[in-house]
Amino acid sequence: MKIKYLGHSSFLIETNGSKLLFDPYISSNPFAKNINIDKIEADYIFVSHGHLDHVEDLERIYKNQKKVILISGFEITNWYKVNKEFSRLHPMGPGSKWKFDFGIVNCVSECHSNSLPDGTYGGIPLGFVIESENKTFYFAGDTGLHQNMKQIGEFHKIDFALLPIGGNFTMDIDQAVVAADYIKTDKIIGMHYDTDYMIKINHKTALETAEKYKKKLILMKIGSELIL
Repeated sequence: MKIKYLGHSSFLIETNGSKLLFDPYISSNPFAKNINIDKIEADYIFVSHGHLDHVEDLERIYKNQKKVILISGFEITNWYKVNKEFSRLHPMGPGSKWKFDFGIVNCVSECHSNSLPDGTYGGIPLGFVIESENKTFYFAGDTGLHQNMKQIGEFHKIDFALLPIGGNFTMDIDQAVVAADYIKTDKIIGMHYDTDYMIKINHKTALETAEKYKKKLILMKIGSELIL
């Protein structure tokens, strides 16, 4: 399973012959200026919620690809169908699951707000628990710490989790290590940090906090790749 970090909360994960793109936000991220959006190839695009810093490049990437499918909550997929004429869609909801060609996607609800670019209500924000290649990972999107995360740990063996650690709008590292305990994983890939002054973190402190609680925190460089 190959993971490429595109900045903020955007990742491209290659697994079981498919390329999964998460929350595409690159254009306005000054730290991701070396990422060529038009060369991104994806079979599926996962969108956790409709805020600009998670969907800014969705339309551009979607229209560059001929077969890519958008996977998100019903309100978001329907908004893109009506307003942007998207046709390759797979709406899902909290607590649902579906078997795709690359594996199984389980949707979980998250603790955050949600709206579309024009202010339209975006439904319940989602996280995704994905089972593929004998591994299971959790992409949390934007969220605060919440008790429902414990159910993820009860029903799944999470090999690694992509968790927000920037604070202010989401969990910080102190809450993320608790979330890792809830979902019963020791490996965290950090996201949603440093792209704004309100979510800037001290990398050394974050790594030390994770180590203190016996968690491995991975802070990927934008454009870098990781095999897990």
